[in-house]
Amino acid sequence: MKIDFEHRQSAHCESGVTSNLLRQASGGKITEPLAFGIGAGLFYAYIPFISINNGPAIAFRTMPGWIFKRTCKSLGIPVVRKKFSSREQAETYLNDRLNEGQPVGCQVGVYYLSYFPKEYRFHFNAHNLIVYGKEGDNYLISDPIMETPTTLTSYELERVRFAKGALAPKGQIYYTKFEGEISDDRIRQSIKSGIKRNVFNMLSIPGPFSGVKGIRFTGNKIKGWRDKLGLEKAKLYLAQLVRMQEEIGTGGGGFRYIYAAFLQEAYAYLPQDELLEISKQFTTAGDLWRTAAIHAAGIYKGRLGSQQDFDAMGNYLLEIAEIERKAFIALKNIKWRT
Repeated sequence: MKIDFEHRQSAHCESGVTSNLLRQASGGKITEPLAFGIGAGLFYAYIPFISINNGPAIAFRTMPGWIFKRTCKSLGIPVVRKKFSSREQAETYLNDRLNEGQPVGCQVGVYYLSYFPKEYRFHFNAHNLIVYGKEGDNYLISDPIMETPTTLTSYELERVRFAKGALAPKGQIYYTKFEGEISDDRIRQSIKSGIKRNVFNMLSIPGPFSGVKGIRFTGNKIKGWRDKLGLEKAKLYLAQLVRMQEEIGTGGGGFRYIYAAFLQEAYAYLPQDELLEISKQFTTAGDLWRTAAIHAAGIYKGRLGSQQDFDAMGNYLLEIAEIERKAFIALKNIKWRT
């Protein structure tokens, strides 16, 4: 069984899966940046009381699954989502959908993905891919971050669908059921609601750990890591920051670049000059995240390591926090003309 499905490489797994699954339903209108922005994908959180890979939990995007859920809900597209306790039931359900000609999204663990380079495999269970067919014992896989389609054996796919640990996918499968047309007016309204949600998430969530406050909180914490944790553990914490940005994110603050592209594409539906100007601010933030990652790599690889180096790293994040704060305030203050 092989579904007529076009693989397209994307910058990020979930926004890529979302745009690829919605391509037919939207007539190609919903691109990856639009899916990311409508789904309010941009975020930041530093959660010191949750440990992942022996470091603090750090996120550069919203919770797994929310981009797909929010985008579809905003566009009026019904979603089917299932989790399973039985591996046999999970495989049967997947095969039934493929036999119906339905490509499906799956949440999987990264560690056992055989087509990933070994240096990119570690215990992270919120990766997303599309299954679009089966030939013999091989499932046909469209992983949006890969250049070409690939395959997984039935054993390999089961293993990653039922990976253990934090954010365990539990065989999660999701897809859309939609017959109709998505109007440009519906897309315009969805763009505005996505921006409104992202503004709230980055500016108004209470507490110091999330949004621009979370970036500022992390910057100040980094300045004290060397003395509080010792150099070696502080280096591991910085490695965690870069890993979550570069390997689980899209590289060099790539989520900020995707959001900048979203605002540029939004301009075609809502032609207000503010969107283009604010887009430039997010590109600047993405560039600075990249610079910060390079500086952090210098520390955890031992080329740098003084207190001044940690102070400089912290100051990068404080500067980023201010850039993103101003950008989201500017988005909040837009007076929509349509």
